Amino acid sequence: MPEHSSADLYRVRLPMTVAFDHPARRRSASDSLVLRLEVDGMRGIGECAPRPYVTGETTDSVSAELQGLPLEDVAATLRHTDPADLLDRLLREGVADTFGLRGGNNLLCLLETALLDLLGKRLALPGVDLVPGGPRDAVAERPGSLPVSQVLDLSLDTDEFLATRGPFHFVKIKASRDMAQDVRTVARLRAQLADTVPIMVDANMSWSGDEAPRHVRALRDAGATLVEEPLPKGAWEALGRLRADVGLPIMLDESVCTLDDARAAVAHGACDAFNIRVAKNGGPVAAARLAAFARAQGLGFQIGVQVAEVGPLVNAGRALAFRHCDALTVEAGQSDRFFPEMIVSPRPAVCRVTNTISPPAGHGFGLDLNDHADRWAVARRIEGDPLWHPAADEGAAPRTERIEEHA
Repeated sequence: MPEHSSADLYRVRLPMTVAFDHPARRRSASDSLVLRLEVDGMRGIGECAPRPYVTGETTDSVSAELQGLPLEDVAATLRHTDPADLLDRLLREGVADTFGLRGGNNLLCLLETALLDLLGKRLALPGVDLVPGGPRDAVAERPGSLPVSQVLDLSLDTDEFLATRGPFHFVKIKASRDMAQDVRTVARLRAQLADTVPIMVDANMSWSGDEAPRHVRALRDAGATLVEEPLPKGAWEALGRLRADVGLPIMLDESVCTLDDARAAVAHGACDAFNIRVAKNGGPVAAARLAAFARAQGLGFQIGVQVAEVGPLVNAGRALAFRHCDALTVEAGQSDRFFPEMIVSPRPAVCRVTNTISPPAGHGFGLDLNDHADRWAVARRIEGDPLWHPAADEGAAPRTERIEEHA
Protein backbone atom coordinates (compact mmCIF):
# COMPACT_ATOMS: atom_id res chain seq x y z
CA MET A 1 0.00 0.00 0.00
CA PRO A 2 1.42 3.43 -0.90
CA GLU A 3 2.15 5.75 1.98
CA HIS A 4 -0.69 8.17 2.64
CA SER A 5 -1.96 10.11 5.63
CA SER A 6 -4.79 12.55 6.18
CA ALA A 7 -6.55 14.40 8.97
CA ASP A 8 -10.21 15.39 9.06
CA LEU A 9 -11.55 17.87 11.61
CA TYR A 10 -15.19 18.06 12.68
CA ARG A 11 -16.79 20.72 14.83
CA VAL A 12 -19.81 18.98 16.29
CA ARG A 13 -22.68 21.08 17.61
CA LEU A 14 -25.46 18.55 18.04
CA PRO A 15 -28.69 20.06 19.40
CA MET A 16 -29.66 18.58 22.77
CA THR A 17 -33.24 17.41 23.24
CA VAL A 18 -32.93 18.32 26.93
CA ALA A 19 -30.89 21.32 28.08
CA PHE A 20 -28.44 21.03 30.98
CA ASP A 21 -28.30 23.87 33.49
CA HIS A 22 -25.72 24.70 36.16
CA PRO A 23 -24.42 27.92 37.74
CA ALA A 24 -21.56 28.40 35.27
CA ARG A 25 -23.38 27.70 31.98
CA ARG A 26 -26.60 26.55 30.36
CA ARG A 27 -25.92 24.10 27.56
CA SER A 28 -28.39 23.23 24.80
CA ALA A 29 -25.96 21.84 22.20
CA SER A 30 -22.67 20.00 22.15
CA ASP A 31 -19.48 21.84 21.24
CA SER A 32 -16.78 19.28 20.54
CA LEU A 33 -13.94 18.90 18.10
CA VAL A 34 -13.48 15.44 16.61
CA LEU A 35 -10.33 14.49 14.72
CA ARG A 36 -10.00 11.52 12.40
CA LEU A 37 -6.42 10.53 11.60
CA GLU A 38 -5.66 8.05 8.83
CA VAL A 39 -2.17 6.66 8.23
CA ASP A 40 -1.67 4.07 5.51
CA GLY A 41 -5.22 2.77 5.77
CA MET A 42 -5.49 2.69 9.57
CA ARG A 43 -7.83 5.18 11.24
CA GLY A 44 -8.26 6.58 14.71
CA ILE A 45 -10.75 9.13 16.03
CA GLY A 46 -10.33 11.48 18.97
CA GLU A 47 -12.33 14.20 20.66
CA CYS A 48 -12.00 17.20 22.90
CA ALA A 49 -14.64 19.44 24.46
CA PRO A 50 -13.07 22.83 25.26
CA ARG A 51 -14.82 24.98 27.86
CA PRO A 52 -13.39 28.51 28.24
CA TYR A 53 -14.48 28.81 31.89
CA VAL A 54 -12.51 25.65 32.72
CA THR A 55 -9.22 25.67 30.76
CA GLY A 56 -9.51 28.95 28.83
CA GLU A 57 -9.69 27.04 25.54
CA THR A 58 -12.39 27.20 22.87
CA THR A 59 -13.06 25.16 19.75
CA ASP A 60 -11.66 28.09 17.78
CA SER A 61 -8.42 28.24 19.76
CA VAL A 62 -7.89 24.48 19.59
CA SER A 63 -8.58 24.49 15.84
CA ALA A 64 -5.98 27.22 15.39
CA GLU A 65 -3.41 25.29 17.46
CA LEU A 66 -4.04 22.14 15.46
CA GLN A 67 -3.25 23.93 12.20
CA GLY A 68 0.28 24.64 13.42
CA LEU A 69 1.20 21.07 14.34
CA PRO A 70 3.59 18.97 12.22
CA LEU A 71 1.12 16.17 11.51
CA GLU A 72 3.36 14.66 8.83
CA ASP A 73 5.98 14.07 11.53
CA VAL A 74 3.34 12.33 13.61
CA ALA A 75 2.43 10.16 10.61
CA ALA A 76 6.09 9.33 10.02
CA THR A 77 6.52 8.23 13.63
CA LEU A 78 3.45 6.00 13.35
CA ARG A 79 4.71 4.60 10.08
CA HIS A 80 8.26 3.81 11.16
CA THR A 81 7.92 2.80 14.83
CA ASP A 82 6.84 -0.58 16.10
CA PRO A 83 3.22 0.03 17.18
CA ALA A 84 3.54 -1.89 20.45
CA ASP A 85 6.67 0.08 21.37
CA LEU A 86 5.00 3.34 20.40
CA LEU A 87 1.92 2.56 22.50
CA ASP A 88 4.10 1.69 25.48
CA ARG A 89 5.93 5.00 25.18
CA LEU A 90 2.69 6.94 24.71
CA LEU A 91 1.23 5.43 27.88
CA ARG A 92 4.39 6.26 29.82
CA GLU A 93 5.13 9.74 28.48
CA GLY A 94 1.90 11.12 27.01
CA VAL A 95 1.35 12.60 23.57
CA ALA A 96 3.33 15.82 24.11
CA ASP A 97 6.62 14.17 25.04
CA THR A 98 6.22 11.18 22.73
CA PHE A 99 5.76 13.32 19.63
CA GLY A 100 7.51 16.52 20.74
CA LEU A 101 4.31 18.56 20.65
CA ARG A 102 3.08 21.46 22.73
CA GLY A 103 -0.40 22.78 23.22
CA GLY A 104 -3.31 23.25 25.56
CA ASN A 105 -5.01 20.42 27.39
CA ASN A 106 -7.81 20.01 24.88
CA LEU A 107 -5.50 19.96 21.87
CA LEU A 108 -3.40 17.27 23.53
CA CYS A 109 -6.54 15.33 24.41
CA LEU A 110 -7.80 15.55 20.82
CA LEU A 111 -4.55 14.11 19.46
CA GLU A 112 -3.95 11.59 22.22
CA THR A 113 -7.39 10.01 22.01
CA ALA A 114 -7.10 9.74 18.21
CA LEU A 115 -3.63 8.19 18.39
CA LEU A 116 -4.55 5.74 21.14
CA ASP A 117 -7.62 4.71 19.16
CA LEU A 118 -5.54 4.19 16.01
CA LEU A 119 -2.90 2.13 17.82
CA GLY A 120 -5.56 0.10 19.62
CA LYS A 121 -7.19 -0.78 16.31
CA ARG A 122 -3.86 -1.60 14.73
CA LEU A 123 -2.85 -3.86 17.63
CA ALA A 124 -6.37 -5.27 18.15
CA LEU A 125 -6.44 -4.05 21.75
CA PRO A 126 -9.52 -2.96 23.73
CA GLY A 127 -9.90 0.52 25.16
CA VAL A 128 -9.06 -0.56 28.71
CA ASP A 129 -5.56 -1.44 27.48
CA LEU A 130 -5.08 2.05 26.04
CA VAL A 131 -5.10 3.86 29.40
CA PRO A 132 -2.47 3.69 32.16
CA GLY A 133 -3.83 1.71 35.11
CA GLY A 134 -3.84 1.76 38.87
CA PRO A 135 -2.07 -0.56 41.30
CA ARG A 136 -4.77 -3.24 41.39
CA ASP A 137 -6.18 -3.41 37.90
CA ALA A 138 -5.20 -6.89 36.74
CA VAL A 139 -7.59 -8.15 34.07
CA ALA A 140 -8.98 -10.79 36.42
CA GLU A 141 -9.92 -8.11 38.94
CA ARG A 142 -11.72 -5.77 36.56
CA PRO A 143 -15.47 -5.76 37.14
CA GLY A 144 -17.87 -6.45 34.31
CA SER A 145 -19.79 -3.27 35.10
CA LEU A 146 -19.50 -0.10 37.17
CA PRO A 147 -22.24 1.92 38.88
CA VAL A 148 -22.59 5.51 37.72
CA SER A 149 -23.75 8.68 39.42
CA GLN A 150 -26.94 10.57 38.65
CA VAL A 151 -26.97 14.36 38.24
CA LEU A 152 -29.81 16.63 39.30
CA ASP A 153 -29.29 19.79 37.25
CA LEU A 154 -31.45 22.90 37.21
CA SER A 155 -33.70 21.61 34.41
CA LEU A 156 -35.25 18.91 36.67
CA ASP A 157 -37.33 19.15 39.81
CA THR A 158 -36.58 16.88 42.74
CA ASP A 159 -39.70 14.74 42.53
CA GLU A 160 -39.18 14.01 38.83
CA PHE A 161 -35.54 13.15 39.52
CA LEU A 162 -36.47 10.72 42.29
CA ALA A 163 -39.20 9.15 40.20
CA THR A 164 -37.28 8.70 36.95
CA ARG A 165 -33.52 8.61 37.53
CA GLY A 166 -32.95 5.74 39.96
CA PRO A 167 -31.52 3.43 41.08
CA PHE A 168 -29.12 5.78 42.83
CA HIS A 169 -25.49 4.99 43.62
CA PHE A 170 -24.13 8.56 43.94
CA VAL A 171 -26.03 11.82 43.45
CA LYS A 172 -24.65 15.16 42.29
CA ILE A 173 -26.82 18.26 42.64
CA LYS A 174 -26.07 21.35 40.61
CA ALA A 175 -26.40 24.34 42.95
CA SER A 176 -28.90 27.05 42.13
CA ARG A 177 -28.95 30.74 43.06
CA ASP A 178 -31.42 29.93 45.84
CA MET A 179 -29.53 28.35 48.72
CA ALA A 180 -32.68 27.72 50.74
CA GLN A 181 -34.06 25.73 47.82
CA ASP A 182 -30.82 23.75 47.55
CA VAL A 183 -30.97 22.90 51.25
CA ARG A 184 -34.55 21.68 50.82
CA THR A 185 -33.47 19.60 47.80
CA VAL A 186 -30.68 17.93 49.76
CA ALA A 187 -33.00 17.23 52.69
CA ARG A 188 -35.65 15.75 50.38
CA LEU A 189 -33.13 13.50 48.68
CA ARG A 190 -31.55 12.44 51.95
CA ALA A 191 -34.97 11.47 53.30
CA GLN A 192 -35.59 9.25 50.26
CA LEU A 193 -32.15 7.75 49.65
CA ALA A 194 -30.20 5.20 51.62
CA ASP A 195 -27.67 6.59 54.06
CA THR A 196 -24.93 4.91 52.02
CA VAL A 197 -25.69 6.99 48.90
CA PRO A 198 -23.38 10.05 48.80
CA ILE A 199 -24.94 13.42 47.93
CA MET A 200 -22.59 16.04 46.49
CA VAL A 201 -23.53 19.66 45.73
CA ASP A 202 -21.61 21.23 42.84
CA ALA A 203 -21.40 25.01 43.09
CA ASN A 204 -19.35 25.44 39.88
CA MET A 205 -17.28 28.28 41.44
CA SER A 206 -20.39 30.35 42.19
CA TRP A 207 -20.04 31.13 45.93
CA SER A 208 -18.02 33.94 47.46
CA GLY A 209 -15.60 33.45 50.30
CA ASP A 210 -18.02 35.15 52.68
CA GLU A 211 -21.11 33.13 51.85
CA ALA A 212 -19.51 29.71 51.26
CA PRO A 213 -19.10 28.69 54.94
CA ARG A 214 -22.75 29.41 55.64
CA HIS A 215 -23.88 27.53 52.53
CA VAL A 216 -21.70 24.51 53.20
CA ARG A 217 -22.81 24.17 56.82
CA ALA A 218 -26.47 24.35 55.84
CA LEU A 219 -25.98 21.71 53.15
CA ARG A 220 -24.00 19.51 55.54
CA ASP A 221 -26.74 19.70 58.14
CA ALA A 222 -29.35 18.80 55.50
CA GLY A 223 -27.48 15.62 54.60
CA ALA A 224 -24.89 16.49 51.94
CA THR A 225 -21.68 14.48 52.09
CA LEU A 226 -19.45 16.48 49.70
CA VAL A 227 -19.33 19.86 48.02
CA GLU A 228 -17.67 20.47 44.65
CA GLU A 229 -15.78 23.61 43.58
CA PRO A 230 -17.44 25.99 46.07
CA LEU A 231 -15.17 29.03 45.47
CA PRO A 232 -13.63 30.81 42.47
CA LYS A 233 -11.10 28.77 40.55
CA GLY A 234 -7.72 28.43 42.23
CA ALA A 235 -8.64 30.17 45.48
CA TRP A 236 -6.23 27.87 47.31
CA GLU A 237 -5.87 29.64 50.64
CA ALA A 238 -9.60 30.34 50.93
CA LEU A 239 -10.37 26.73 50.05
CA GLY A 240 -7.97 25.52 52.72
CA ARG A 241 -9.65 27.72 55.32
CA LEU A 242 -13.13 26.65 54.23
CA ARG A 243 -12.26 22.96 54.38
CA ALA A 244 -10.77 23.30 57.86
CA ASP A 245 -13.71 25.38 59.07
CA VAL A 246 -16.78 23.46 57.88
CA GLY A 247 -15.75 19.82 58.19
CA LEU A 248 -17.35 18.73 54.89
CA PRO A 249 -15.17 17.10 52.21
CA ILE A 250 -14.43 19.25 49.16
CA MET A 251 -13.94 18.00 45.61
CA LEU A 252 -12.15 20.25 43.12
CA ASP A 253 -12.87 20.28 39.41
CA GLU A 254 -12.24 23.52 37.50
CA SER A 255 -9.35 24.38 39.85
CA VAL A 256 -7.42 21.20 38.97
CA CYS A 257 -6.58 21.10 35.26
CA THR A 258 -2.93 20.07 35.57
CA LEU A 259 -0.70 18.09 37.90
CA ASP A 260 0.78 21.39 39.11
CA ASP A 261 -2.74 22.50 40.08
CA ALA A 262 -3.18 19.27 42.00
CA ARG A 263 0.11 19.83 43.84
CA ALA A 264 -0.98 23.36 44.77
CA ALA A 265 -4.30 22.06 46.07
CA VAL A 266 -2.53 19.51 48.27
CA ALA A 267 0.01 22.06 49.50
CA HIS A 268 -2.82 24.31 50.72
CA GLY A 269 -4.95 21.51 52.15
CA ALA A 270 -7.64 22.72 49.74
CA CYS A 271 -9.53 19.52 48.97
CA ASP A 272 -10.32 15.89 49.68
CA ALA A 273 -10.88 14.74 46.09
CA PHE A 274 -10.41 15.65 42.42
CA ASN A 275 -12.93 15.51 39.60
CA ILE A 276 -10.88 14.00 36.76
CA ARG A 277 -12.13 14.60 33.23
CA VAL A 278 -10.24 13.36 30.18
CA ALA A 279 -10.56 16.53 28.08
CA LYS A 280 -10.05 19.00 30.93
CA ASN A 281 -6.95 17.19 32.17
CA GLY A 282 -5.19 16.78 28.80
CA GLY A 283 -6.03 13.27 27.66
CA PRO A 284 -6.23 9.76 29.13
CA VAL A 285 -2.55 9.57 30.10
CA ALA A 286 -2.52 12.84 32.06
CA ALA A 287 -5.87 11.93 33.61
CA ALA A 288 -4.44 8.61 34.80
CA ARG A 289 -1.43 10.41 36.28
CA LEU A 290 -3.79 12.64 38.23
CA ALA A 291 -5.64 9.60 39.60
CA ALA A 292 -2.31 8.11 40.67
CA PHE A 293 -1.31 11.37 42.36
CA ALA A 294 -4.63 11.56 44.23
CA ARG A 295 -4.19 7.98 45.41
CA ALA A 296 -0.62 8.65 46.58
CA GLN A 297 -1.79 11.69 48.56
CA GLY A 298 -4.63 9.80 50.22
CA LEU A 299 -7.26 11.74 48.27
CA GLY A 300 -10.31 10.47 46.44
CA PHE A 301 -11.20 11.13 42.84
CA GLN A 302 -14.16 10.97 40.50
CA ILE A 303 -14.05 9.99 36.82
CA GLY A 304 -16.17 12.79 35.41
CA VAL A 305 -17.36 13.94 31.98
CA GLN A 306 -17.82 17.14 30.05
CA VAL A 307 -21.51 17.75 29.46
CA ALA A 308 -22.49 16.65 25.92
CA GLU A 309 -19.51 14.56 24.87
CA VAL A 310 -20.27 13.11 21.43
CA GLY A 311 -18.20 9.95 21.05
CA PRO A 312 -14.52 9.17 21.63
CA LEU A 313 -14.40 11.08 24.92
CA VAL A 314 -17.23 8.96 26.30
CA ASN A 315 -15.43 5.67 25.75
CA ALA A 316 -12.01 7.05 26.70
CA GLY A 317 -13.48 8.10 30.05
CA ARG A 318 -15.05 4.69 30.53
CA ALA A 319 -11.77 2.96 29.74
CA LEU A 320 -10.14 5.19 32.37
CA ALA A 321 -12.83 4.26 34.89
CA PHE A 322 -12.32 0.53 34.39
CA ARG A 323 -8.56 0.95 34.91
CA HIS A 324 -9.14 2.97 38.10
CA CYS A 325 -11.99 1.17 39.80
CA ASP A 326 -11.26 2.77 43.18
CA ALA A 327 -12.83 6.06 42.02
CA LEU A 328 -15.42 7.51 44.38
CA THR A 329 -17.87 7.50 41.49
CA VAL A 330 -18.06 7.51 37.70
CA GLU A 331 -20.09 9.87 35.55
CA ALA A 332 -21.37 8.19 32.39
CA GLY A 333 -22.83 11.27 30.75
CA GLN A 334 -26.29 11.47 29.25
CA SER A 335 -25.72 11.12 25.51
CA ASP A 336 -28.58 8.63 25.36
CA ARG A 337 -30.92 11.34 26.69
CA PHE A 338 -29.38 14.33 24.93
CA PHE A 339 -28.94 13.06 21.37
CA PRO A 340 -31.50 11.06 19.34
CA GLU A 341 -28.75 10.48 16.78
CA MET A 342 -25.02 10.41 17.36
CA ILE A 343 -22.06 10.81 15.02
CA VAL A 344 -20.47 7.52 16.15
CA SER A 345 -21.48 3.89 15.96
CA PRO A 346 -22.17 1.92 18.02
CA ARG A 347 -23.54 4.60 20.36
CA PRO A 348 -22.17 4.41 23.92
CA ALA A 349 -24.80 2.89 26.20
CA VAL A 350 -25.82 3.12 29.84
CA CYS A 351 -27.97 0.42 31.38
CA ARG A 352 -30.70 2.62 32.83
CA VAL A 353 -32.28 -0.34 34.62
CA THR A 354 -29.24 -0.62 36.89
CA ASN A 355 -27.47 2.71 36.12
CA THR A 356 -24.27 0.90 35.23
CA ILE A 357 -21.82 0.91 32.34
CA SER A 358 -19.72 -1.82 30.72
CA PRO A 359 -16.17 -1.53 29.36
CA PRO A 360 -15.97 -0.23 25.77
CA ALA A 361 -16.25 -3.15 23.36
CA GLY A 362 -14.18 -3.70 20.25
CA HIS A 363 -10.69 -2.48 19.41
CA GLY A 364 -9.41 0.98 20.16
CA PHE A 365 -12.14 2.96 21.88
CA GLY A 366 -14.63 0.87 19.93
CA LEU A 367 -16.24 3.59 17.82
CA ASP A 368 -16.30 4.74 14.20
CA LEU A 369 -17.76 7.86 12.64
CA ASN A 370 -21.06 7.34 10.85
CA ASP A 371 -22.90 9.33 8.18
CA HIS A 372 -24.28 11.79 10.76
CA ALA A 373 -20.74 13.14 11.19
CA ASP A 374 -20.49 14.39 7.61
CA ARG A 375 -22.43 17.62 8.13
CA TRP A 376 -20.03 18.70 10.88
CA ALA A 377 -16.82 18.35 8.83
CA VAL A 378 -14.96 21.66 8.70
CA ALA A 379 -11.41 21.02 7.48
CA ARG A 380 -9.10 18.47 5.88
CA ARG A 381 -5.37 18.10 5.47
CA ILE A 382 -3.67 15.59 3.18
CA GLU A 383 -0.05 14.47 3.37
CA GLY A 384 2.14 16.54 1.08
CA ASP A 385 0.04 19.68 1.45
CA PRO A 386 1.05 21.88 4.41
CA LEU A 387 -2.33 23.65 4.55
CA TRP A 388 -5.73 22.72 5.91
CA HIS A 389 -8.61 23.22 3.47
CA PRO A 390 -12.33 23.59 4.05
CA ALA A 391 -14.00 20.21 3.98
CA ALA A 392 -16.41 21.35 1.26
CA ASP A 393 -13.44 22.16 -1.02
CA GLU A 394 -12.14 18.59 -1.11
CA GLY A 395 -10.76 17.97 -4.60
CA ALA A 396 -10.64 21.67 -5.43
CA ALA A 397 -7.49 23.58 -6.32
CA PRO A 398 -5.22 24.13 -3.30
CA ARG A 399 -5.83 27.31 -1.31
CA THR A 400 -3.06 29.59 -0.15
CA GLU A 401 -4.50 30.60 3.20
CA ARG A 402 -5.13 28.71 6.40
CA ILE A 403 -8.64 28.02 7.59
CA GLU A 404 -10.00 30.14 10.40
CA GLU A 405 -12.87 28.84 12.53
CA HIS A 406 -15.47 31.28 13.81
CA ALA A 407 -18.05 30.93 16.53
